[in-house]
Amino acid sequence: LKQVFNKDKTFRPKRKFEPGTQRFELHKRAQASLNSGVDLKAAVQLPTGEDQNDWVAVHVVDFFNRINLIYGTICEFCTERTCPVMSGGPKYEYRWQDDMKYKKPTALPAPQYMNLLMDWIEVQINNENIFPTSVGKCKEEVL
Repeated sequence: LKQVFNKDKTFRPKRKFEPGTQRFELHKRAQASLNSGVDLKAAVQLPTGEDQNDWVAVHVVDFFNRINLIYGTICEFCTERTCPVMSGGPKYEYRWQDDMKYKKPTALPAPQYMNLLMDWIEVQINNENIFPTSVGKCKEEVL
């Protein structure tokens, strides 16, 4: 289990939403709807009066956190030796290109591909221009 939670491996801690912010409240609402067994279409529907970009951002970050946890549980079974290619079955091979180190689509072992992918996604969700975190405080609830 230590390998799964080793920060130098593929596991990354969940990105947190600061309590008291609007995004924190949206995250709580999203979690409650996903855990209640409701219709998925209704669970992801934009709540009345909420900003669509904030709602999408909350779900993107939550999806990243969930995928990260799932991958963290299986990464020890997928090594460069056992998974020499990143594929989606026999018909699909994924190749990495980042226009920096990998200027052309490059075949990589699955663990290396996943590390690069998770790092890239983490950079995107931490980019204030794409996912600003300085959203206003939550609206005060009327009792």
